[in-house]
Amino acid sequence: HVQLVESGGGSVQVGGSLRLSCVSSVDTIGRYCMGWFRQIPDKEREGVAGIESDGSTSYADSVKGRFTISQDNAKNTLYLQMNSLKPEDTAMYYCAAYPIDGGRCADFGYWGQGTQVTVS
Repeated sequence: HVQLVESGGGSVQVGGSLRLSCVSSVDTIGRYCMGWFRQIPDKEREGVAGIESDGSTSYADSVKGRFTISQDNAKNTLYLQMNSLKPEDTAMYYCAAYPIDGGRCADFGYWGQGTQVTVS
């Protein structure tokens, strides 16, 4: 069982920056695909950024060039650096860890409790 704890959310002005952190209870490198998702009320959760089974990164079109996903192996921590924030980035942000199974990300994984980001 993997426990994920997010932090770093808050209120920021348009154009500002935030860095979200997600601390994992286990070493995820090479064992889990990692990702950041976000959700606003009455909307489906959407993928924001991810680290795939081969270590490559991916981003939603809406955040490309503004957000950067990274991880610190020594600290078992996943980060999301968010720059040039826009009001439409306002959401609850979740960290997720999907086991790597047969070289691919599993369909189901573990989730954190979320951290709220508000841009105005």
